[in-house]
Amino acid sequence: MCAYLHILNLLTVLVMMAQLQQGGPDEKEKTTALKDLLSRIDLDELMKKDEPPLEFPDTLEGFEYIFNEKGQLRHIKTGEPFVFNYREDLHRWNQKRYEALGEIITKYVYQLLQKECHLKKVTLPVDATESEPKSFIFMSEDALTNPDKLLVLIHGNGVVRAGQWARRLIINEDLDSGTQIPYIKRAVEEGYGVIVLNPNENYIEVEKTKAQVQPSSDSSDEPAEKRERKDKIQKETKKRRDFYEKYRNPQKEKETMQMYIRMIQREAEVKNKVTAVALTDSVHNVWHQEVGKTIREWMRENCCNWVSSSEPLDTSVESMLPDCPRVSAGTERHELTSWKSFPSIFKFFSKAVEAKNSSVKPTPTRRSNRIKYEEL
Repeated sequence: MCAYLHILNLLTVLVMMAQLQQGGPDEKEKTTALKDLLSRIDLDELMKKDEPPLEFPDTLEGFEYIFNEKGQLRHIKTGEPFVFNYREDLHRWNQKRYEALGEIITKYVYQLLQKECHLKKVTLPVDATESEPKSFIFMSEDALTNPDKLLVLIHGNGVVRAGQWARRLIINEDLDSGTQIPYIKRAVEEGYGVIVLNPNENYIEVEKTKAQVQPSSDSSDEPAEKRERKDKIQKETKKRRDFYEKYRNPQKEKETMQMYIRMIQREAEVKNKVTAVALTDSVHNVWHQEVGKTIREWMRENCCNWVSSSEPLDTSVESMLPDCPRVSAGTERHELTSWKSFPSIFKFFSKAVEAKNSSVKPTPTRRSNRIKYEEL
């Protein structure tokens, strides 16, 4: 209620400013004073005054939620789905609560990858010391030794981590639609080795001892919350800088020619080792990558993009870009494209493997007319 009063007072000040701006010199001086007053008001801080503490449980049970036998997140007592607006008129607090639950679900999915899918967690870089920045991926036991097939899963950008397609689906729908677990299980059944990449988790904070932490001498007069926020920003910046400093190429300018040669060599290696690439509602653009004609031809032959569309599953969807074929994922919801296209993607992979073994290239969509047009 107090927050509403603060906002109403603020609106009153804005109305007064509008009225004063229409007056003479005295009113303009008052307007200037009011503007100075408004510049000192921190709206975020204003909203926080009557907000409950941002302290949340660190387990699903603490949130009073659990995944049932169908993989759906349900309240332990009521059996109801997750409720975002747990506290009315406190959107920021509800969002922070949702994010805290999301972090717990990330760890829960990691556990499922290991216990249910029998993948092992591998730290990268493999030679990183305990104090160095690092990340991790998940692999099946035969990922590096399987002589026939390897499936590499890469999620999209955002808050999702290894093993997830969409956090929203995990929370509001179920584990099957929101995680990569169905893909992993199907791949293992069909004899694939599996690697689950984790590109959004590209750095992990290295804990420091108390001796290493030296408080700033000029920050003692700052409010504790402001100092804490500043320290957090500095830590985030340093983590990213440490990671990229370790793995950047310090002689990039001197190696332009070698880099060009390596790109050619890598193109040949990719074409030789990668049989098929399935994309789901990908927003890539071949013109941004400056790819050559041979790469574009390879993409048309070996890649397929299942896009959000109102058309039935696998219906050809035309594109103005000269990249890979596009077909409908059978849904207009972006986050559902990976789940809805799941059976079609494995059919695509099977045909690609069969075609490679028989030296006949797969034809996932109608693209012959486009190729003939480009050749003309």
